Amino acid sequence: MLIITLQREKCIGCNYCAEFAPEYFRMSRKDGKSVLLRTENKKGFYTLKIPNHEAFDACDKAAKACPVKIITVKEI
Repeated sequence: MLIITLQREKCIGCNYCAEFAPEYFRMSRKDGKSVLLRTENKKGFYTLKIPNHEAFDACDKAAKACPVKIITVKEI
C-alpha cells in the first residue's frame, strides 16, 4: 500500500509535483495550488491510498522536489 499526503494550504504553486507525477497531481486553475487527485480534505490534509507501488518513484520525486516539503509518500 502506498499513502500519499498533500498539505494543500501551504502550497506555493511551483508545479514540480505536477511535472514529476502528472497522474496524481494537477495545478488548480482557480488558485494556482497543487491538487492531489481522487482525494478528500481532512483538516487540511489530502490523502490518497494506492494498493500498488508503481506510483512510488514518481510521487517520491515530486515530494523531494517540493520546496516547501508539503508532500509525503509512505509505503506500508
